[in-house]
Amino acid sequence: MTQFPETSTPEQANLDAILNSPTYRIAHEDPELMNSNVMRGVRMLLEITKPDLHLETAGIESTIIVFGGARIVDRDTAHQRLKDAEKNFNQDPNSSTLKRKVINAQHLIELSRFYDAARQFAYLASQHGQASKGQGHGCASHVIVTGGGPGIMEAANRGAFDAGCRSIGLNITLPFEQHPNPYITPDLCFKFNYFSLRKFHFVMRSVGAILFPGGFGTLDELFELLTLRQVGTKGRMPIVLFGTEFWTKLVDFDYLAESGLISNDDLALIRFSDTAEEAWEYIQSSTEPVRGQ
Repeated sequence: MTQFPETSTPEQANLDAILNSPTYRIAHEDPELMNSNVMRGVRMLLEITKPDLHLETAGIESTIIVFGGARIVDRDTAHQRLKDAEKNFNQDPNSSTLKRKVINAQHLIELSRFYDAARQFAYLASQHGQASKGQGHGCASHVIVTGGGPGIMEAANRGAFDAGCRSIGLNITLPFEQHPNPYITPDLCFKFNYFSLRKFHFVMRSVGAILFPGGFGTLDELFELLTLRQVGTKGRMPIVLFGTEFWTKLVDFDYLAESGLISNDDLALIRFSDTAEEAWEYIQSSTEPVRGQ
């Protein structure tokens, strides 16, 4: 006798529909719910909580923020890019676009010194705060924290890596993919969706900040830090602008004071520096109590 498969009963079909319905999913396992507009507050709370828990578990006591341009590269890479740009331009010397790329590549060689300085600064700070702890265990102070991407961010994470120490990367979801640089401590690399909450974690444990030449993102972070210092929200955190010629040409802080838009006292919120050693000595002296007090 031929066996035919049993036809599903109406009850069985309805039960299957129940079990497969989005409403039957546990709430936190429902991706459609978690990514909906009404759950934005929950997602923001998660972005506050998750990094904080991991940093607390890792024993991170304090951090130093390093900001700077994502397009600044190390000297070897800069020289190679100039060679490539010149080669392309020589093949089409009438191209204004290729000529511009040669000029940009020449500037990258000049800017590469900031990559080296950021790397050296991070090395000094990391050795001081983690010299006896290493990458894996124990509490740590003055831990380098960056935006986790290329350029100056890579240089700073690389300096900590050179010292055999931990460093933090706070990456962000962008319209174009930004991969973490390979020098961040793996369990201290985080990915954010919200810029505001990423900024929150930059500042939360910070005891100092150093800003190298950069573009809109660097300027955004600079003025936010200065505002927090100006209104007293962030205490006495030292802010170093690395590259005196660049910063004084880019922003005329004295003019702001002369115009009465900021007070003369606000100028003291900024410290200019041109060497990694000088920058580190200033931040160290500003963030640690004087012996004997």
